[in-house]
Amino acid sequence: MSFTTEQIINALRTVNDPDLKKDLVTLNMIRDVRIEGMRVHFTVVLTTPACPLKEVIRQMCVEAIHKLVDKDLQLFINMTSEVTSVRDTSPLLAGVKNIIAVGSGKGGVGKSTVTSNLAVALAKQGARVGLIDADISGPSVPTMFNCEHEQPAMIAKDGKNLIVPIEQYGVKLISIGFLTPADSAVVWRGPMASSALRQFIGDTDWGDLDYLLIDLPPGTSDIHLTLVQTIPVTGAVIVTTPQKVAVADAKKAVSMFKQAQINVPILGIVENMAYFTPEELPDNKYYIFGQDGGKKLAADNGVEFLGEIPLVQSVRESGDSGLPVVMKEGKTSEAFHELAQAVARQVAIRNAQQEKTKKVEITT
Repeated sequence: MSFTTEQIINALRTVNDPDLKKDLVTLNMIRDVRIEGMRVHFTVVLTTPACPLKEVIRQMCVEAIHKLVDKDLQLFINMTSEVTSVRDTSPLLAGVKNIIAVGSGKGGVGKSTVTSNLAVALAKQGARVGLIDADISGPSVPTMFNCEHEQPAMIAKDGKNLIVPIEQYGVKLISIGFLTPADSAVVWRGPMASSALRQFIGDTDWGDLDYLLIDLPPGTSDIHLTLVQTIPVTGAVIVTTPQKVAVADAKKAVSMFKQAQINVPILGIVENMAYFTPEELPDNKYYIFGQDGGKKLAADNGVEFLGEIPLVQSVRESGDSGLPVVMKEGKTSEAFHELAQAVARQVAIRNAQQEKTKKVEITT
């Protein structure tokens, strides 16, 4: 019995992407169908290498072909990915597909820890990732990535001098901490800090990236406005802890990004320090900062709850030693990998369902 490519493709038209709610053929996710007797080869192009539904989609393809074409066909499915983007072509960060701002309402909620581990998790899952430490007065990325004494090189490119990001654990990094002595305070007024951020964006050789994460300072400040006025931001991730005071401030961060003149999509809420788990009692959870504050914030604002990160000693130790906890084994590492999948998933949904981002034009 012989089979046609059209039969295989028609069978795959019945398989919908669970998030995007359209079939794989319409979404151009099926490529390179090839038939050799009873052997069928094809490629499924996912929207991110961090896709949490990879095996679900593979199994749905198998079931559709076996049901609608022939149950005895041998299927060889190549699962690959192309990260989606809705950014307009721009000379600024032309090779960057998605720009993700990571913010918080207040300091001390572990935003930089979350950002650093999220970046490494995305890189470990196959994405090309960069990270800008935009907390000019309190840079922590050099310490968290164990490269405090590194200094970026400079290269000449297209008649312009560019900073070469430091690369560590598969992530490209830039921070004011690489450019100033480690024991010196950075005391800058708002315009100077904003100028530094613009330089990190426009005068750095980022190359091609799937995700560029921006670790913002706490609150809502000049830096935040500079970011959204300089480049179109794909979406924002808000980090909070469960207690009432942190959630109240995180709500302000959500409100800022949702303002009509800013209008940056909220990808979701991360609840850090969600519960305390002693290493000697790994199955115990103690809700020392309250419970479900981040979940309630997400529900109240109609945005996704991306996940909860436990408070364990290894997170602090990893931050101090410069080896992100996501690179180790354990429940906290798993939580950060699941967070990376959730963020990548929300970026893909946002790109499929919402309009292109635009730079914010704010007149005063």
